[in-house]
Amino acid sequence: MTAWEGIAYGFGVALQPDVLIYCLLGVTLGTFIGVLPGIGAMAAISLLLPITFYISPEAALIMLAGVYYGAQYGGAVASILLRLPGTPQSAVTTLDGYPMAQQGRAGVALFVSMASSFIGSILGIIVLVVLAGWLSRAATAFGAADYAAMMILGLVAASTIGSDRPVKGFAMVVLGMILGCVGTDVNSGAQRFTFARTELLDGINLVALAMGLFGVAEVIGNIRNAERQAAPERVGFRQMMPTRDDLRRIPFPALRGTALGSFFGALPGTGSTLSSFLSYAMERRVARRPERFGKGAIEGVAGPEAANNAASITAFVPTLTLGIPGDPIMALMLGALVIHGVQPGPMMLEARPEMFWGLVVSFGIGNLLLLILNMPLIGIWVSMLRIPFRYLYPAILIFVCLGVYSVRGSSFDMGVVAVVGIAGYLMALARFSPALLLLGFVLGPLIETNLRRAMLISRGDPMVFLERPIACGFTIATCLLILLSIWQVWRRRHG
Repeated sequence: MTAWEGIAYGFGVALQPDVLIYCLLGVTLGTFIGVLPGIGAMAAISLLLPITFYISPEAALIMLAGVYYGAQYGGAVASILLRLPGTPQSAVTTLDGYPMAQQGRAGVALFVSMASSFIGSILGIIVLVVLAGWLSRAATAFGAADYAAMMILGLVAASTIGSDRPVKGFAMVVLGMILGCVGTDVNSGAQRFTFARTELLDGINLVALAMGLFGVAEVIGNIRNAERQAAPERVGFRQMMPTRDDLRRIPFPALRGTALGSFFGALPGTGSTLSSFLSYAMERRVARRPERFGKGAIEGVAGPEAANNAASITAFVPTLTLGIPGDPIMALMLGALVIHGVQPGPMMLEARPEMFWGLVVSFGIGNLLLLILNMPLIGIWVSMLRIPFRYLYPAILIFVCLGVYSVRGSSFDMGVVAVVGIAGYLMALARFSPALLLLGFVLGPLIETNLRRAMLISRGDPMVFLERPIACGFTIATCLLILLSIWQVWRRRHG
């Protein structure tokens, strides 16, 4: 079946009335869940899994997928307005989206995030349609050493590019990787840094860590700093529209972010978090004035939003064609397929074409629905800024606690949120980046797993990172990036 035949077949599936209703339900619920601080797509999909018993496999997958990429749209809203990322992928959006909101440009930031998300999603769909087979083959070409080298490059790039103090960036990445080691070792079964607490056997909850760093820490900071910029009394359509200079800054970051997201999303085991951070790092690197980043740069919103939405689309390539989930949410999708007796793998395109192509077409329909739904609602989201913070922060803390508790049903996780929130506030005072800690926490276990696997395959020979062409390329790029950062620091101090 050719791509055009597949698309035509997919329209026949996706435009069925019941499937269309579930697609609308998924994207609407996903946006709502993403906007609410502290409640992510993972909790929503987990709660919706029992419902999928009573609907067709195609409708179930399309609805759950709508929740997933709809939450990407909604997550940017909470990140920009409240500095509370609805999803870990949108954490990087807080770095420039929130300063734009503080400058009275919340409407523009939201417009940029919606437009970039739509661009990234649509181009990601095109990449998925045109290059589905090629992306699958490219993903299988990556070995354990290649994955480890690629992720190390991502961490080094995020902690050094555009940073005045790369040592602080490295420190936060290492701390995140140490926190990622907490729990039961997969290979030996040994308990690491659990301190005899059974709640830590499965590791630190990612949602608890993210909401502590970005939610509770922000609440503490705002309580301490009573002065808060007032939101505009009325936000009209003219205030929502970006200026000509803003529009000029959107396309190229969105295209670069889409390219990164499409590539890394298709690689099994990477997910969309890496692509959004790498997109932000790339924009800082190519910018003529990197000092604008962190102070309200349009590119810092456009690139990561396009990247994580493109990655959320192409992440279905390894999940459906290889049966390898790119992140925990894709693992839930995999579970939904298994519930319905569908076995993802290389033969799925031939065995279940109605599911694959129906899902692909539903991506386009769902993203169009999201654009139609979200653009008129930008004024409502901006009006949230008019709520006095003394009334807002108790509601935020309640949402954070509900979201964290709903993931594992553990009161211990709420204690983790409180401790991490205080630590995150102290880190912010010391000018450490919590986003880098979160990135190290996410990628640290993946690096460890692939590094061990590579060492086992090579029988302990580290030359595997230079003998494999892909790993060698990433290793050389990492070394060059470290040398470049050292040179830039030396030039600033002696220039």
